Formats: sequence, structure tokens, C-alpha cells
Amino acid sequence: MELKNFLFCILLSLAPISELRGGIPYGFFHDIPLTIIAPFCIVANALVGPVAYIFLATFHKIFYRNTWYKNTFDRFVLKARNKIAPKVTKYGYWGLLLFVAVPLPVTGAWTGILGSWILGLEKRKTILAITGGVIISGLIVSILLTCGVGLNSVFIKRI
Repeated sequence: MELKNFLFCILLSLAPISELRGGIPYGFFHDIPLTIIAPFCIVANALVGPVAYIFLATFHKIFYRNTWYKNTFDRFVLKARNKIAPKVTKYGYWGLLLFVAVPLPVTGAWTGILGSWILGLEKRKTILAITGGVIISGLIVSILLTCGVGLNSVFIKRI
């Protein structure tokens, strides 16, 4: 196991586009045992919640002084709350957890945090829901990798 590959897995897990869907498979296919790489990637991706909240709050306070940003942001938030709020009230934090848990493009921790921040959801409950979703997503990705490699070896033996 090379440290370079291990650190790259962690960086992929922190990145908004790849998250766990990139970090765990990268490590797995670079011969890092799944029992080692999956927990580290899950923890790294779970850290996205608090870091993103700090990032969003800090930059928002700085930019909100600008009239153009303030007007644009307020219109966007009003639209988002009117369109998405009924679904959020229906499914709540469990819906947020499931949204993050599905390992598909644009359904990770970054999107979940951004959406909850825009909708003004409670920070602590949001971070707990995001963390739960990240854990489930990490398990799903790990199971799919394990099953996929197992199926691949079955097909190769038949050929």
C-alpha cells in the first residue's frame, strides 16, 4: 500500500464530485484493503458537513454585504424554499439521510449540506443525517465493489 494512493483516496472522498464513489474504488483498485480504506474514506467524507457549514457561513457573510449578491441569493432561496420545502417537511431529516446514502452522482454530502443550508435546516440534525447517509453510502459502495469483484472472478473462470 502506497501512502500516495492512500492520501489520494482521502482527497477523492473530500472532493464534491467524487466523494465516496471515487475514494473507495480508487483505493480498492490500487490494492488498499477495503477494511482499511473504507473507514478512512467514510470519516473523511463525513467531515464535509462541518467544514462545508463553516465555509458557507463565512463566505455568505462576506458576500451578503454586496447588494447584487444579496438580491440574487434571497430570490434563489425563496424559490428553493417554495419548491423544495414541502418535500423536506414531508420526509425531513430521514429524507436527507436517504438522499446522501444513495451513491449516485449529485447525491452526496456536499449537495445535502448545501440544500439543507439554503433551506435553513437545523445544523446539528443535518450533520447527523449527513453522517448517517455517508456511512450507508460507504457500506453500499464497499458491498458493490466486493460483489462486483466476486462476480467478475466467476465469469472469468467460466471463460
